[in-house]
Amino acid sequence: MEKQPLPNESEERQAGKNSTLIEKITQLGQTNVPQMSQDSKIHCLSIVGQVEGHIQLPPQNKTTKYEHIIPQIVAIEQNANIEGLLVILNTVGGDVEAGLAISEMLASMSKPTVSIVLGGGHSIGVPIAVSCSYSFIAETATMTIHPIRLTGLVIGVPQTFEYLDKMQDRVINFVTKHSKISEDHFKELMFATGNLTRDIGTNVIGTDAVEYGLIDEVGGVGRAMQKLNELIEQSKAQKSDEGMLQ
Repeated sequence: MEKQPLPNESEERQAGKNSTLIEKITQLGQTNVPQMSQDSKIHCLSIVGQVEGHIQLPPQNKTTKYEHIIPQIVAIEQNANIEGLLVILNTVGGDVEAGLAISEMLASMSKPTVSIVLGGGHSIGVPIAVSCSYSFIAETATMTIHPIRLTGLVIGVPQTFEYLDKMQDRVINFVTKHSKISEDHFKELMFATGNLTRDIGTNVIGTDAVEYGLIDEVGGVGRAMQKLNELIEQSKAQKSDEGMLQ
């Protein structure tokens, strides 16, 4: 019987890399994790489906788990090889506190960040979209702005209503602080009747989002990457100037 040749080390390493890559894509929806991102100075973070927070959603739901996203943001901030972050959004919204946590972390990063809404950035996806240094929206993409709600149930306890009201204020304050839209206009869109069938709120499309001051510019991935590279160069120049002054 002939002996089969043993695979060489390079083939074994390549097989191991492929297996790890598939696992990362399956678990995190990412082609690489920040710690290993040495090929590019820009890292891409995708937030798709529903933002999953404290309650685990059914397996058939397409979700972005905040316990996956938060460590990645920390790792991106710490990694010296990564100079900028591109956030791709196509989300229906989800857990309010988880979405606000992601938004706050993105807004507090020291590195340039650019977000782009493709398809949709609804509900709690709105604060995430405006949290970056600069934001884009595809011409056909939409953003649904509506009040915070609990699956349509009647709220019978005053304390619960007050809690939801305060949480809603947190969302309003964050969005108006990190975009050009005024608080009055944002509330007007949030509580509008007749725009959404049998519901309260407004569906904002592409150019309207820019016109209202929610998003900075209409554009696609190419323009978003161009802007991010510009911000990276500006950040480098600013650091260089600060170093010279010291």
